[in-house]
Amino acid sequence: MIPLPTWTILIFFFLGIREVEPGKCPKFCMCDSIQLTVACVKKNLTEIPPTIDEITVKLDLRGNNIKELPTGAFKHTPYLTYLTLQNSGIQKVREGAFRSLGRLVNLNLAYNNIDILYQESFDGLSSLKQLNIDHNRIEEIQPGAFSQLGFLKLLSITHNQLVYIPNMAFQGLQNIKCLRLSHNSLNYIDTEAFAGLFTLSRLSLDNNELQFFPTDTMTRLPEVTQLELSYNPMTYLGEEAVSMAKLTHLFLDHNSLQDFSVSAVLLSPKLTHLNLNHNQLRVLQPLAVGSPKLTHLNLAGNPIYCSCYLRPLREWAMQERVRLLGTCSGPPHLSDENLDAIQPADLRCQSQEAMLKAELEEQRRLPPPPTNPPVDKVKCPDNCICETENNHTSCEKMGHTKVPRGFSPDTRLLDLRDNHFHYIASNSFPGLPVVVSLHLQRCKIHEVEARAFSGMKGLVYLYLSENYLTSLSPDMFKGLPQLTYLHLEKNQFKQFPKGAFTLLPGLLALHLENNGITKLENGILAGAEKLRSLFLTKNDITNIAPRAFDPASDLDTLHLGNNKLKEVPTNAFSKTNSLTELHLSHNPIHWIGAEAFLPVATSLKHLYLSNMSLEKMSKDSFAGLGSGLQSLLLEGNKLEDVPDFSPLTGLEVINLAENPLLCDCPLLPLRKWLERVNLKVRAKCGYPPELKGQRVKDIHVFKSCPGQGPLLSQNMKMSKTPKSTKSRPAFTSKVIKTSKAKPKTRKNAKAHFVQKSV
Repeated sequence: MIPLPTWTILIFFFLGIREVEPGKCPKFCMCDSIQLTVACVKKNLTEIPPTIDEITVKLDLRGNNIKELPTGAFKHTPYLTYLTLQNSGIQKVREGAFRSLGRLVNLNLAYNNIDILYQESFDGLSSLKQLNIDHNRIEEIQPGAFSQLGFLKLLSITHNQLVYIPNMAFQGLQNIKCLRLSHNSLNYIDTEAFAGLFTLSRLSLDNNELQFFPTDTMTRLPEVTQLELSYNPMTYLGEEAVSMAKLTHLFLDHNSLQDFSVSAVLLSPKLTHLNLNHNQLRVLQPLAVGSPKLTHLNLAGNPIYCSCYLRPLREWAMQERVRLLGTCSGPPHLSDENLDAIQPADLRCQSQEAMLKAELEEQRRLPPPPTNPPVDKVKCPDNCICETENNHTSCEKMGHTKVPRGFSPDTRLLDLRDNHFHYIASNSFPGLPVVVSLHLQRCKIHEVEARAFSGMKGLVYLYLSENYLTSLSPDMFKGLPQLTYLHLEKNQFKQFPKGAFTLLPGLLALHLENNGITKLENGILAGAEKLRSLFLTKNDITNIAPRAFDPASDLDTLHLGNNKLKEVPTNAFSKTNSLTELHLSHNPIHWIGAEAFLPVATSLKHLYLSNMSLEKMSKDSFAGLGSGLQSLLLEGNKLEDVPDFSPLTGLEVINLAENPLLCDCPLLPLRKWLERVNLKVRAKCGYPPELKGQRVKDIHVFKSCPGQGPLLSQNMKMSKTPKSTKSRPAFTSKVIKTSKAKPKTRKNAKAHFVQKSV
């Protein structure tokens, strides 16, 4: 290399241009030392080049063949602000892959083959503002995957394979503004899926498989102004379904809405634009009194019939100055008329004879149908409705006694509920490889034969609820490698269908509520090692074997409410180290001993123990539980005393209502805790009688307890005189109790409260 003259070096120095050191620009790459950028586009690289200059701020690695981003993949380029990795064949992003990129602002991972977002995949990206993961194969978001992205503004995960969003999936996104989840296969979103997204203003959920508006989930989004739910198979929007305080634009176009409640958006006071175009609405009533002041209501593409039944809507739109978009589909003399141009007086109802005559005349004016059907006509069995636009087929309530044949191979949602099949024979669904959701609810099914669903290799959701099933054979699930969500609630199972899930390695959620299952034995979850959610509410379970849940070490949610358990099944939790939500409410558990929840103490976030007639808890019942516990529900029990809650520093919700708490010195730790925490705690006294119904936080009786200082007599005026044959001694500054033992029954509660003067 010829040395540069001294004057040239000086010019470079004053211009801020540094000489590129040999070897700092990787082979096949283009490097700009002035802009500090490196581009290695379509060079068939299999790893991140190790010789990139460490001061590089923009790195473009599009179009390569990098299978995996290992831990510390970018440790040599800590100053990157823009990183582009589209279409690079990436399958795995290991934990800590971006850990050294604390200055990165924009990361693009679109058009790769990533299937799972791990808990620490994006650890270290503390300055990131935009993250694009579109067009991958993402099926799972592990809780905590985004916990380090506190400054992220835009997150886009469109065109992936998500079918389910778990609770707290986006935890840590404290400044998120826009979240895009379009073009997935989402069918279910957990209630707390978007918890903590207090700054989110725009949410895109269009082009998914949502069949109902996720009301409870959406109420957790206080700042969302624009919600996109276009192209989902929703058929109905019920009363007060949309409760979003700042929502202004709601997109529900290209769904399958057949009915829309007049109070559906009553609890969204700022809504101005409602888009319902291309649904199946024939008529719509005015919104209920108190509903938001809409300015635009889009009904284009609906079969709106402009008769007298539409007159109230038109009058309401004129009075409220709402612009109606769309046209009339009938009667013939008003066809294609703009809804905004029709006068209410023109909206009349004719006699049936006149209407039939008008329709006949209209048909005569129409050109005759083609003699040869179009080549691309979709296949559709008799008594079924096939929608080509969204590939949905419904044969609901058509009286079928056998599963129809001849569905289009492009069908993605197949609805056969409310028919009379009685049993599902082998190979009942041939040629349907891309069906994602199959509905067989209320079909009077007693038996499902082996290989009944053979050929449905893309099936994710299977609904067999409300039938007459008593047992399952593993062979019935042959050919369902993608099945993730299985609904078997409201059948007639007396025993847990042990061994039935050995051919379902991807099963995440199993619903068996409202059956007659009496016990849970060892090995019941064999084959379902990836199970995340198990729902067993409203069965007759009296016993759970110590290792019943062992195979499912990833179990996250367990519902055991409304059963007949008499104790907390502590031993059954020895391998459920990921359990975050446990429901035990409405079980006859009268006593909870020490360390009852210790096996799940490090992971548990939500604990439901309400309405169990619970009488006593060990002071160490919550041993091990600490700042991780967020919800604790204990209402509707018979507790006179409670354990110390002071270690539970992360509580956001606690309910002690409808417990006959004994307001005496043993309850002093609770009173002190109530004064320290900023929580609404519904805790009232049940005893002594003179304090019944008063809030624990408000009463002054605790001032007489040892260590609480002198008690002012004027603060101790009781509303009622205790019902006792003995006179009550006056309180003084020094007091002792007649007994240290806590009363075990309500009868001696008054005696326990009496104190002696010293």
